Amino acid sequence: MKTSWRHVVLGAGVIGTAAALRIAERGDGDVLVLEQYRLGHDRGSSNDHSRIIRHTYHSASYTALTPQAFASWEDIEERTGLELVLRTGGLDLFDGAHGEQDLTAYRTALDAAGIAYEPLDVAGLRARFPQWRIGDHVTGMFQADGGILDIRRAVAAQVVLARQLGVTFADETRVERIDRDGSRIVLSTDRGRVEADRVTLATGSWAGELLPDLGVPWRITLSQEQVSYFAPAMVREFTPDRFPIWVYHGEEIWYGFPVYGEVAVKLARDLGKRTITPEQRTPEPDPAETRLLSGFLERHLPGAAGPEVLSKVCVYDMPPDKEFIVDLLPGDPRITVAIGGSGHAGKFAAFLGEVVADLATTGSTAHPVSIFRADRPALVDPAFPRTNRLSAAR
Repeated sequence: MKTSWRHVVLGAGVIGTAAALRIAERGDGDVLVLEQYRLGHDRGSSNDHSRIIRHTYHSASYTALTPQAFASWEDIEERTGLELVLRTGGLDLFDGAHGEQDLTAYRTALDAAGIAYEPLDVAGLRARFPQWRIGDHVTGMFQADGGILDIRRAVAAQVVLARQLGVTFADETRVERIDRDGSRIVLSTDRGRVEADRVTLATGSWAGELLPDLGVPWRITLSQEQVSYFAPAMVREFTPDRFPIWVYHGEEIWYGFPVYGEVAVKLARDLGKRTITPEQRTPEPDPAETRLLSGFLERHLPGAAGPEVLSKVCVYDMPPDKEFIVDLLPGDPRITVAIGGSGHAGKFAAFLGEVVADLATTGSTAHPVSIFRADRPALVDPAFPRTNRLSAAR
């Protein structure tokens, strides 16, 4: 492998592979992707069968980007002939004061974007989705475009297309230091030294190991999360043609999937509360969390409540406002940063790859992504309060 490159992308997850592909498409085919583990590994956030993809979001700024997110994945599907997005429809259920706040935010965002949805009262919910057991105070919303992004297949598809354009992937290559003092950026790896004109940082929850070299004081918190699969007692009632992806908005946010990838339903809590240090990262699921998830099924989806098939963990990387960071590095436009996924980057990744490629090749982008700027208050104000829940106030 040569040691001098025009572009080097750090991280071969869903955003890193998207960025490499889109940079190469702009005629900058001199691209190297460095990945510390094997391609397709299961230690990050770009593995497993499924991620939710949807238009429904907490903020009009996000919902305005979702049509492009769908279109970018459709582009990858068209070029590979692979199905990456399975539209099941998306169901949001709203319970209590927190749920009411989310309902208002979601409707406002969808209305601003002109995206159609169906409001559902409790009678409509029970009639249309009899799998659910809900209280009389719960309301809902159904949006027909929601569905499943096959995240593992999506990463592999982007790798294949990038290689066709000349991108080189070097896995099992760990970057240990970034030196920005010279005219070119020097990356010290455990396999030798690499020089680059431009670098893209897309290392997800490992970004904190390299941020000191970039000279930014960002407070990135790590949170260990868990998803669990359960074999449904009534499998036919939970296949994608009968049961959509769903999000339950209450004091906590729960979300789940129909049967896909495994003969099992999948669910999790969107918490961001179980903060860890890098040394505390573990691949082992928490049996107490598995019991909580099973209990949710027993209360609300009894036909899906069955034996645990498997559980998996991942780690969120969370800025104080739980929003992405997608921008040029303040003070050094040779480096583009695409981190801070907080568990919701997968659905946007193919689109964010285009944004990153714009920034890495031209220094700017026409896409409306100023909410992801690297100089926003959440990143530069040390007193900015942390949140575990995405805010509608933007």
